[in-house]
Amino acid sequence: MNISSSNKQKRRRMPGHSRFDIHRLRTMNIGTIVFGILFIYIVLTVILYITTSHVASYRVVSGPLAKNRTYTGVAVYSEHLVSAGSSGYIDYYAQDSARIRKGGVVYGVSATRDTAAAAAPDSDTLKAIKSDMEAFSAVFDPTDFHDTYSLKYKVENEILNMNLRNSLVSLTGSMTIGSETVYTSESDEIITYTSDGMEDLLTRELTASIFDEKNYRMTSLKAEDVIRAGDPVYRVIESEDWSLLIPLTARQIVHLDDTEKIRVRFTKDGNTQTAAFSILTMNDGTYYGKLDFTSGLIRYLDNRYIDVELVTNTAVGLKIPVSSIITKSFYMIPKEYAVTDENGDGLGFIKQIMDRSGKTEEVFKSPTVYYYDGERYYIGSADFSEGDIIIRKDSKDRFIVRDTAVMQGVYSMNKGYAVFRRIEVIDKNEDYCIVKKGSSYGIAQFDNIVEDASAVRDSQITAG
Repeated sequence: MNISSSNKQKRRRMPGHSRFDIHRLRTMNIGTIVFGILFIYIVLTVILYITTSHVASYRVVSGPLAKNRTYTGVAVYSEHLVSAGSSGYIDYYAQDSARIRKGGVVYGVSATRDTAAAAAPDSDTLKAIKSDMEAFSAVFDPTDFHDTYSLKYKVENEILNMNLRNSLVSLTGSMTIGSETVYTSESDEIITYTSDGMEDLLTRELTASIFDEKNYRMTSLKAEDVIRAGDPVYRVIESEDWSLLIPLTARQIVHLDDTEKIRVRFTKDGNTQTAAFSILTMNDGTYYGKLDFTSGLIRYLDNRYIDVELVTNTAVGLKIPVSSIITKSFYMIPKEYAVTDENGDGLGFIKQIMDRSGKTEEVFKSPTVYYYDGERYYIGSADFSEGDIIIRKDSKDRFIVRDTAVMQGVYSMNKGYAVFRRIEVIDKNEDYCIVKKGSSYGIAQFDNIVEDASAVRDSQITAG
């Protein structure tokens, strides 16, 4: 009785126990299957990614082939220092860094000093000083601290100009101011009240040490109050013909060897001038470029070292890698044979074909046009073959496809597959070239093109 009851209880539990095992088994099987499918998919994706060749893209940019190189040059011109003719209290009457005519009053020296209070700066002088300070702060570089002295000289010059304006009335028609002896210029010349100890550059042997700016300093020749006879009082620049010397490497002279004229941009103020160019070879094997100018010297009298950019890369367009360029051959079909489809929006040609029975018929073909030069359409070999007959509409004229032309181009990736686009190269180096902007059937800035044209074929699906 007890055994029978126990067996019944076991039999009652067994169905529920079986259902539980089957449910758990089903749950495990479904999860395993789903996980297995995902795992296989991931593995296959990784394998395909590794074994599939990927097409690298290049974003078309606009600009020159390369940045123009910047050089620091040393200004050289015909100059000399003028010494004071006598000792005493000095007054300056000529404007700094300005041209003065022969016989013009430059400075005056007197034995005594007028104790009258100096005039306060007028509104024009204060405005000029403010402008000088704003210009200086906009471009100041702490590494070029000697530029601070240039600002000092400019401010002093503004004060000098004010005193000059105030003194002109007493100078008119007279070469004296009270007991003061005045000194005039000996010729038409440019004068400046600064000196840097490099006034003899024209007679120096050109060496690399001349280009060392570490110990360079421009000093003011304007005395605080008293000057002694024989002291340098101002510097004369005899002509606006001047030169700028720049150091060159052997590689750079190869690039500039045939250059006779070159466009120069002064980084200080953005002004540009054309200079005559020549290369100097020294006995020690060093090379220097010589830029000769006929004007503009006054702008840079307070700078012996001048940064310039040689504008050698003048061609500007779309910059692309040389590896992107491919050369293809195309059939040429005269424009007279071009027609439009029935809707009037598709250009094509009427092609004569032969059916299976040997009869000829005419069909409309709308090929991809790769270029149109105003007289001929350029068609790819995928649309027509040599020997195909093209019929002129409303005429018995026939044209046999055979004439070809070669064009350079790149593969555009904008549509997700490789599409040939014509280019016109205007400049080139080993790695990149510049192509013309806005050319018909060409490319535009920010287009994506195939970086290595040899890695793809026409209409190939690309990753870009």
